[in-house]
Order: sequence, then C-alpha cells, then structure tokens
Amino acid sequence: MNEAIAWESVLQRDPTADDRFLYGVTTTGIYCRPSCPSRRPKRDNVAFFSSASAAEHAGFRACQRCRPNRAKSPHLGVQRARDYIDSHIADLGEERITLEVLGKQSGLSPYHLQRKFKEIVGLTPAQYIRARRSELLKGELKRGETVSRATFGAGYGSSSRVYGDSDKRLGMTPATYRRGGAGAHIDFVTAKTSLGTLLVGATDRGVCAVTLGNDVKTLEAALEREYPAATRKHVAHPSSSLALWVSEIIDAVDSDRVRLDIPLDIQASAFQWRVWRALQEIPFGETRSYSEIASAIGSPKAVRAVASACANNRAAVVIPCHRVVRMTGALGGYRWGIERKRQLLEKERATLEESTS
Repeated sequence: MNEAIAWESVLQRDPTADDRFLYGVTTTGIYCRPSCPSRRPKRDNVAFFSSASAAEHAGFRACQRCRPNRAKSPHLGVQRARDYIDSHIADLGEERITLEVLGKQSGLSPYHLQRKFKEIVGLTPAQYIRARRSELLKGELKRGETVSRATFGAGYGSSSRVYGDSDKRLGMTPATYRRGGAGAHIDFVTAKTSLGTLLVGATDRGVCAVTLGNDVKTLEAALEREYPAATRKHVAHPSSSLALWVSEIIDAVDSDRVRLDIPLDIQASAFQWRVWRALQEIPFGETRSYSEIASAIGSPKAVRAVASACANNRAAVVIPCHRVVRMTGALGGYRWGIERKRQLLEKERATLEESTS
C-alpha cells in the first residue's frame, strides 16, 4: 500500500478508495473508511489497514458514522444516500433529510432514489431514517440518559416527533421503554393448533408476540421474560382486532395460503427490519438461504447477522423465518423447535402442490 496516496485519499474523502483500505486513528482507537465525514486526524496518528478484520485485530473498533465493518451497497448512489443518513442522523432534524437532499448527495433524481433505495435496502429512505433514529434513541435510553437528552441526542428536533415516532417503532413512549415497559399493557390469547400451543400477544398498537410451544404455562413465562415490567392479561374474549389477528395466524400455522398483513409492535433495529421484510417477501411454499437473504438486502457478507435476526424474531409465522434454510438445504435452527419448522415447510409445500395440481 502506498501510504502517501492512501493519506491523500483520506484527506479528499475519496469514496472510490473505500474498497481498497481503511484507516485507524491511534488517539481514539477507531477505524474508518477513507470517505468517512468525521474530522480528519493528524497524519502521525493514522495507521492503514487492508481490511476490517486487520484493524480489529490491531485493537481498533469500527466507526459508528461510516460503519466500515459493514458491506457497502452495490449501488453507489444508494450507498451515498445511506452514508449521508448515517452521518447526519444525530445532528439534523428529520424535516431536513429530504428526498431532495438525498438526491443531491446520491446523484440521482428523488424518484429514482426512492425506487432504488427501497429495492436494495428493503426500506424507503424515510423508513430507514426513522429506524436509524430509533436505534440511536434506544441506545441513549439504555445508557441511562434522560428522555430529553436521548431525544435530542438521537437527532429528533422536538419531543413531539420522538413520541410520534415511538408509536411506530418503540411500541411505547420513550420514558416507558426506559423503565423496561412499565405502564404498557398486553392482552394475550392462547389457542391449540396443529403445531402445539399458540400464544398471540398485542398492545393497542399491534401484535408484539407470536410464539409456539408445548403448553400455556411455558409460553406465558416466556412472555413475562420478554416484557417483565408490562401488565399482561390472558383474555378469553379478545377484542375484534386481536381475534381477527389470532384467526389469521392460526390459519397460517395450519398452512392455509393466507397473506398476513398484521400490524407489529416489536422493538428492532433497522437491520432486523430489513431482514424481516425480506422474509415476508419469500413466496408461500418456497425457501431461501441465509446468504440469499443477505444478498437481497444489499449486505452479502452479513450472513451471520441475518441468522441472528432470524433467531431474534418474536412473531412466528407472521415473520416467516421458518422459510430460511442453509445453503445445503439443511433446516438450520428455529426458535420454536426444529420439528415445527419442518412441519411448517412440509405443510406449505403440500398446500402449494394441491393448489397447482
């Protein structure tokens, strides 16, 4: 590596150099892409690396702005838009990160950017902005920041914006989330299915848990562990919306060819939502490998992260992680038991064959 040329690329924030090397700052212990928008360090404090693994082996940690340990999008314009969002999410109000602004950064028209961004990332730019801001907010709250400090630290321009966004992402107000869910109320229903006992829990904003197991007591205990500070009520006569959701989920478990369109109230990162939306696009009766999902969301090297997102799915069948298998065709893992995964796939294939024969 010619370090003189590499340093010039860092000074120029050259995005074309991102695939050739990374640089670490010895005074902070952080490594970055050459195009990172962070303040330029002194040359004497810079070390160069050929890969993220080499930088981490030397004791450096990844920059939270340019995320050099993540695969870049195969579409340069979309990647520029993502990099701009990631770099400015904490210091710009949402109203200022518009499609027009992102279009100028990406070199694409707003319409073209919107279409390509959704195609590659799995989220629209607006959805990605909300998800990234929600990640920052939850991180601030978990570190013990006050709601007001966390609100502005995550880039929200006002408390009204964060409370409005929390309806879509946190499922509860930030103060409630910080207290571990205290004040939230969950109604849940249990039912018998062909795969054992089903539990469906919901807040007033949507379904927050869909689990399968052998008995009601075990599933109730799991719900309590998931939401320890929330009030939980086992209801015999659920509201009309919850009753409808439960009926649709039971049909899906028993492999009726239904397309679930159920509102979810589940806390998750932007990456998890990208994976889960990709799972919901897998056609009934078909499967995809973990690597195929990683490629579909524009992160082909993130196979392990995709597997982790599947393992952290808390809405069985609604988010069909049972349709993801290993490259060899082996089933891999399943949060609710590998035999249930096998039965779900066999039922779906049988239903599909019957409908096409």
